[in-house]
Amino acid sequence: MQYTSSYRSPLGEILLAADEEGLTGLWFHGQKYFACGLDQEHEESYLPLFLDVKRWLDIYFSGRKPDFMPPIHMMGTPFQLSVWEILQQIPYGGITTYSEIAGQIARKKGLAHMSAQAVGGAVGHNRISILIPCHRVVGADGCLTGYAGGIEKKVRLLTLERVNMASLHIPKSGTAL
Repeated sequence: MQYTSSYRSPLGEILLAADEEGLTGLWFHGQKYFACGLDQEHEESYLPLFLDVKRWLDIYFSGRKPDFMPPIHMMGTPFQLSVWEILQQIPYGGITTYSEIAGQIARKKGLAHMSAQAVGGAVGHNRISILIPCHRVVGADGCLTGYAGGIEKKVRLLTLERVNMASLHIPKSGTAL
């Protein structure tokens, strides 16, 4: 059984979902893939976990790096899980590229090459936004593309973390936003 709660962030309303193991979802209302993976039968409920997640978010949105991580329960394909595990290793205030993640996975699997587009698909379907920091992934050319919450939110999250934005740019209209 999954349970839900809401959180009002400076970037808009966020839906939280959890089960007995940990946080299973964190989505901005209106984002692409909103509530993807949320059980059809779920109920709004008070869980102590939600207090921890909201405290983590309060610290994060105050511009500080949280010093703890609430329990999370990632659910996805083996490939998605491998990508999301790499996302968790990107430090606060840091960025990486889709191709760098693809290279890490290729080396781990002993492959000559891994598709950065496949990595982008897994990053885009991350169900636990912010805590699993998919906003820290950019295109190889510094393009701020591919954030399900929207490019504006991606920019604001990176700015909040004090990422040097000088080499990053917003894609032109008509490209993958």
